[in-house]
Amino acid sequence: MMSKIIRIGTRDSELALWQAHTVQKKLNDLGHKTEIVAVKSQGDILLDKPLYELGITGIFTKTLDIAMINGQVDIAVHSMKDVPTALPQGIIQAAVLERANPFDILVHKGNLDFLTGTGIIATGSLRRNAEWLHKYPNHQVVNLRGNLNTRLQKLAESDWNGAVFATAGLERINLKPENYITLDWMIPAPAQGAMVVVAMADDNYTIDAVSQLNHIETEICTHIERQFLKTLEGGCTAPIGAYARYDENNDTIEFKGVLLSIDGMERLMVDKKAPISEWKKLGFHLAQEILNADGTQLMVKVKSQLKK
Repeated sequence: MMSKIIRIGTRDSELALWQAHTVQKKLNDLGHKTEIVAVKSQGDILLDKPLYELGITGIFTKTLDIAMINGQVDIAVHSMKDVPTALPQGIIQAAVLERANPFDILVHKGNLDFLTGTGIIATGSLRRNAEWLHKYPNHQVVNLRGNLNTRLQKLAESDWNGAVFATAGLERINLKPENYITLDWMIPAPAQGAMVVVAMADDNYTIDAVSQLNHIETEICTHIERQFLKTLEGGCTAPIGAYARYDENNDTIEFKGVLLSIDGMERLMVDKKAPISEWKKLGFHLAQEILNADGTQLMVKVKSQLKK
């Protein structure tokens, strides 16, 4: 088979470049030649609105999708939680790397007294917003956008009590501060902590090379979570959390999923164990449980709230 330089497309944020360089090193170690091509996405440019108000599914991935389709890059590396559940025609999931810490953390300023009273928390995530307000209904949640460095700086310069971040992102670029607590009660975004590599469906050389990076356990768990998301959402942004974990001792999948109203007052949860053999349709079936337990009506309400 012919050899070629695999061009790795990535956003130009520090975290995105870290992820691209990680994939580059793995491919280089396998004997492949690579180069990194950085591009800026609309999601990095438009920082004055919450993501859900921009009305674009996959705003961080769209620019790289176009670059791949136009032949400017061969693969793209993404935080998997940013990737739409339906990939563009002609683009396929080539590998899912082993997952890092999937949970969220609260970065605070050294004083947690506000947790028992009133406080102001920052996040640009609809899911984190709703989950936080469900647990702390007396708190105010404000919008926070930008790359990790920008968000940490905004927190430091504000009167906010804290801000919610994905643990994996801060750990990957050594930005996790001393003052934080792990939010193990908060169900993560589907596929949070995982990195995915996508490629063109007809590029056999690149697919063969990248497939060697795939981590099967992470692939299965993120498949379940994203299937759960896709079944609930139907293309709509909504406050949805999902986390699947493989228990190798019992050969089972442990799954927690949640759908909330925008204000966090309403919450529907599913918490189940299932044999690993059921993984291919597990996310679908668990989402159906939510939909059948008033989830359909809640999704209608969420969609109407987002249109306002």
